[in-house]
Amino acid sequence: MEDNLIFKGLRKKLVETLKQKGIHSQPVLDAIEKVPRHFFVNKGLEKLAYEDQALPISEGQTISQPFTVAFQTQLLQIESGEKVLEIGTGSGYQAAILAQMGAKVFTIERIHQLFLSSQSILNYLGYRVHQFYGDGYLGKSSYAPFHKIIVTAGAQEIPQTLVDQLAPKGRMVIPVGNNTQEMILIEKNENNQIKITKHGQFIFVPFVKGK
Repeated sequence: MEDNLIFKGLRKKLVETLKQKGIHSQPVLDAIEKVPRHFFVNKGLEKLAYEDQALPISEGQTISQPFTVAFQTQLLQIESGEKVLEIGTGSGYQAAILAQMGAKVFTIERIHQLFLSSQSILNYLGYRVHQFYGDGYLGKSSYAPFHKIIVTAGAQEIPQTLVDQLAPKGRMVIPVGNNTQEMILIEKNENNQIKITKHGQFIFVPFVKGK
């Protein structure tokens, strides 16, 4: 597989679509334009990679809609050099966006096949990401605290374990709910006090405990 002028042109169109839908963070838009999403979709679906839609990947999972990726990332307000924990590597696309923005990415995947396939793609594209196979509910305390935490699956509740691993002045984005999820932003101040705000409804695959 390769990246070419056709795919690059499609990415530019995708960026314009995301702007029209309210994505205003230039660093996020720049990352969307640079990361070749067609590497992260199933074979045969490459032509759909730059449509603003979720697509199936292996193991009954999905690669999130580009708007959703951009929206969550915009809420995080990523700064270059920050430590970011991602729960749910999936295809690896969100991790690539974060790495493209200069974050030090730590990502956990509970499905072994996805852990292996995303590792292969990210390595091939040259993204240096710390990848782990395990239970996302546990986070990664040995590398905590994290400036930012992003959860890419629908949780029934906010895991306190992850909140505890968020650094003071940190931000965490997590979709919470059953059939549909409310996008929740958790902000921790310098005194470790928590502020929670809601940012619209989305649909994610379930956030499952355990490997």
